[in-house]
Amino acid sequence: MPSKRTVLGIDPGLNKTGWGVVLIEGNNLRYLDHGVIRPDSKKDLASRLNTIYSEVSEVIVRLKPTEAAIEETFMNSNPSSALKLGAARAAAMLAPAHAGIEVSEYGANKIKKAVVGVGHADKAQIAMMVRRLLPTCPEVKDDAADALAVAICHANWSPHLRMSC
Repeated sequence: MPSKRTVLGIDPGLNKTGWGVVLIEGNNLRYLDHGVIRPDSKKDLASRLNTIYSEVSEVIVRLKPTEAAIEETFMNSNPSSALKLGAARAAAMLAPAHAGIEVSEYGANKIKKAVVGVGHADKAQIAMMVRRLLPTCPEVKDDAADALAVAICHANWSPHLRMSC
């Protein structure tokens, strides 16, 4: 097993898809990069999904992650919104899958527990803990912070990437 792993975390959304990449070396996590994909809301659904897929693919080419992780879809009371979120999630998952990268999935509560210690943390708490866990990370908010939290969760929970204690 290689001593270094690069993890792409994805927080999917049709309007904003956050992504964050961390490097795992033994017991250490190191921030590499993050961003938010913002498809044009005036375009049709297929074009927006293509933007998500294309931009996640560009991140993969540039940063060469060896693993990927994505937040699972939570149940939404609006069926139309849930379907659109599912489509955005699928577009984001296809990019690493197409590149031959395994994609792990984690529920929101598990991600929050891995980063903050409780399963019902708010976005500000997540962003603050991401900064503490990744001290070289510049100020990061909402979707990108959530994506970095997904990557951190993967480092803590994935059996083949688990950081040694």
